[in-house]
Amino acid sequence: MTASIKFYEKLGLRLIVNSVPRYCRLEFPETSFGDSATLSLHRVESDWSPTEDGPLLYFEVDDLDCYIQELELLPIAPPTTQRYLWRETDILDPSGNRIRFYQAGEHRRFPP
Repeated sequence: MTASIKFYEKLGLRLIVNSVPRYCRLEFPETSFGDSATLSLHRVESDWSPTEDGPLLYFEVDDLDCYIQELELLPIAPPTTQRYLWRETDILDPSGNRIRFYQAGEHRRFPP
């Protein structure tokens, strides 16, 4: 849990509820739309582990290549531009959950 908190803080989220080791909640930076969102992490008491077909979290960033470089993140594969014109790359968080960072630009809401 501690490693995950540090990881998500590095991504720019702010810890707002700290009940480690059981639970924590982090807040995303406020967007230009004025809204905000939170991400909760909850400890699972089992032998569960992430899988290829498990959840995939999407995080939108303004400049994908710059973001990955500045935070010294290690993508699974280099960023690529998809057919729907979003630039994307995936990383793993400390628990092995897959996160997709993407830059959608003008195609954010209505990709071709």
